[in-house]
Amino acid sequence: MIFRTAAFFAILLSALAGPAAAETITVEHASGKTDVAVNPQKVLVYDLGALENLDQLGITVTGVPGSNIPPSLEKYKDAAYAKVGTLFEPDLEAVNSAEPDLIIVAARSSPHYAALSAMAPTIDLTLPDQDLVAGVKRNAEIIGKIFGKETEMKARIDRLDASIAELRSLAPQVGTGLILLTTGGKVSAYGKGSRFGEIHDAFGVLPADTDLQQATHGQAISYEYILEKNPDWLFVIDRDAAIGQQGQSAASLLDNDLVHQTKAWKNGHVLYLDSAKLYLTGAGIQSQQDIVDVLLKAFHASLGR
Repeated sequence: MIFRTAAFFAILLSALAGPAAAETITVEHASGKTDVAVNPQKVLVYDLGALENLDQLGITVTGVPGSNIPPSLEKYKDAAYAKVGTLFEPDLEAVNSAEPDLIIVAARSSPHYAALSAMAPTIDLTLPDQDLVAGVKRNAEIIGKIFGKETEMKARIDRLDASIAELRSLAPQVGTGLILLTTGGKVSAYGKGSRFGEIHDAFGVLPADTDLQQATHGQAISYEYILEKNPDWLFVIDRDAAIGQQGQSAASLLDNDLVHQTKAWKNGHVLYLDSAKLYLTGAGIQSQQDIVDVLLKAFHASLGR
């Protein structure tokens, strides 16, 4: 009888105490530190690189931006996923209705970090201006830790590291490169330390122009400039294609007499990169891996390997 009474009181005390508190971890991110529940159930994502990481790990998300979803993440256009604003502007009413356990923002949405963090635990995965690849890996590790997928994420990071090491061993042998972005019929160039400068900084491609300014939107250039720098490779990003905007394609813009005279054109080294992966989902581990794989294939081919 004594044992039954003790058991009864133990059950009663457990019930009165309520459910055990969820395990939390402290996450350091671009806007500070946030206590986050491990394996949060309702997650809103305003960064497509983070969404790609979550998707690759099989993590279910509750809400996503209502526009600019790239083909690789097409399924998130479905009505099953709440549309909680845009990449730049959260819909605070939709956020409130979703009752999230975690909100993920990054560069485009980070100005709203304070407002969102007042509504739910929020982390800011904005990439650093320098050493983009290190930032990509750091963000992947954060997501892996939050969702108990550290082993899986480490395997992806290790594979990316190995691929980049191989790419860096080939890059000095293939000559110089110039990174171009086209949009609205205009062409801009990006160099070391710029938004797309990982091609030089992390992957080891020698820049055709070492004096390019580190501007967020690149440096506006002419076709004469491309011929003057005469790179061995042109790495081309079509912004209009990435965001689904109508306009003259990068391929048609560069198909002209001046560009035809460059070493890159003559040798078939004009590489049209997956613009969505660079412009939209570039903060994701898989996008980085895909970009590196494309460069590896091109460099191996040019070296006859």
